Amino acid sequence: MGAGEEKSAQAAIAPRAKDYAQWYLDVVRHAQLAEHSAVRGCMVIRPHGYAIWEKMQGELDDRFKATGHVNAYFPLFIPLKLLVQEEKHAAGFAKECAVVTHHRLKSVGGEVVVDPEAKLEEPLVVRPTSETIIWQQYKSWIQSYRDLPLLINQWANVCRWEMRTRLFLRTAEFLWQEGHTAHATEEEARHEARLILDVYTDFAERVMAMPVVRGVKSEGERFPGAVESLSIEAMMQDGKALQAGTSHYLGQTFARAADVKFLNRQGQLEHPYATSWGVSTRLVGALVMTHSDDEGLVCPPKLAPIQAVIVPIYKNDAEKARVAAEAGLVFERLKAQGVAAKLDDREEMQPGAKFYEWERKGVPLRIEVGPKDLEKGQLCLVRRFLKEALPGKEAESRAKRKSFLPRAQVLEGVPAILVQMQDDLLARARAAEALRTRAIETLADYERFFKEEGGGFAWVHWAGSAADEEAMAQRFETSIRCIPLADQTPEAFRGEGRCLFTGKPSRQRVLMAKAY
Repeated sequence: MGAGEEKSAQAAIAPRAKDYAQWYLDVVRHAQLAEHSAVRGCMVIRPHGYAIWEKMQGELDDRFKATGHVNAYFPLFIPLKLLVQEEKHAAGFAKECAVVTHHRLKSVGGEVVVDPEAKLEEPLVVRPTSETIIWQQYKSWIQSYRDLPLLINQWANVCRWEMRTRLFLRTAEFLWQEGHTAHATEEEARHEARLILDVYTDFAERVMAMPVVRGVKSEGERFPGAVESLSIEAMMQDGKALQAGTSHYLGQTFARAADVKFLNRQGQLEHPYATSWGVSTRLVGALVMTHSDDEGLVCPPKLAPIQAVIVPIYKNDAEKARVAAEAGLVFERLKAQGVAAKLDDREEMQPGAKFYEWERKGVPLRIEVGPKDLEKGQLCLVRRFLKEALPGKEAESRAKRKSFLPRAQVLEGVPAILVQMQDDLLARARAAEALRTRAIETLADYERFFKEEGGGFAWVHWAGSAADEEAMAQRFETSIRCIPLADQTPEAFRGEGRCLFTGKPSRQRVLMAKAY
């Protein structure tokens, strides 16, 4: 690939500033994360994208197990009679349910059709979530307070028949984990819901390098059937919020619906208290939109399938032998230190083409090895990003990303550099979020923020009703993303005030934004 071809490949990613939606899809495509499938609204997760999801799974699964949870698996199909046991829950998912009504096909005149005689006695819903079928099983698992708490998680796929889809962010089928726990007391269940919210926050910030705001969902945004819904909300580079994880306190709602009872310590029968919680492959989309740039994916080192790629550079066979030997030694040394390294020794591809491929795939570090480097006892180290390169400013720092360092310094320093890059990515994301965060007092300022300034996170006083929230949504296309927990509200935003919409007294601010 020549210089002209390399520039053409680079330009194939739409600039964020001009077309953010297309930019996102281009990054997903160029990084080979996912693509559309033959089934409308469904996606194929490609190996590089699935490798990132596997890393996410591993980090989360370790955290769940460290807090006492265990994994199980429940059926994909839910009898319709179970789904409708809890009215609000069923109504909340009704429009998204895929329903199986027949169990067989047959050949008629050379054409394969649904066999009308194979109609199911009762329709089966392809799970949109599993509360109802899981609590049906819990009925035989829970008899006494000694059986509690029951702390179960499952890794699964779910189906929600979305009309408008976007790779990772919203698809008809997606992968997720869903926790379903049962407790002897309300206090224990509420503690569980907050505990999981903390787990999600730790994962988002420490592993994804994605800052989040923790809070309680408003009534209009609450999970169908929940008493209280908690969420973590993250700001994407276009200023929109993305709900990155939810944890719900369900009270005794689903236990009552499934008639699950246990004998408590006082010898009385009562319904257990429940939680459910989950994150999904939407997090891969969140990673893309939080960190990536016009050159492709930017991946936090902790989630990068390849953390460092070594690219040998040579012009003839004599140089090749020497350079290849050195590149091999660098590769083995990094592997021995626990770095997820790759030696890109493909002969059919020019170094420049390799550089662009690995940049698009978000590899944090690239180490170039050439004849001059051997002579000088150095290695060329190229970082995928720099801390100071805020959204839209990455090109200005491109030259600074490359450095020539003594060989020993590189070989010993890569693990520490990756740790620093992880921290830098979180700091960069926090700085980008701060630039688009406002405390807003009036509707005029609110309108200006979202319609003229590009929007972001608006912290506003609120004392309105669900109808008022809907009126705001209709007027500004925004919603209450969460009512932030006390420790989440910045010091400068604390204190009492008056509701932005109604003028009524308000004790605290809520977080409003446009959202995915």
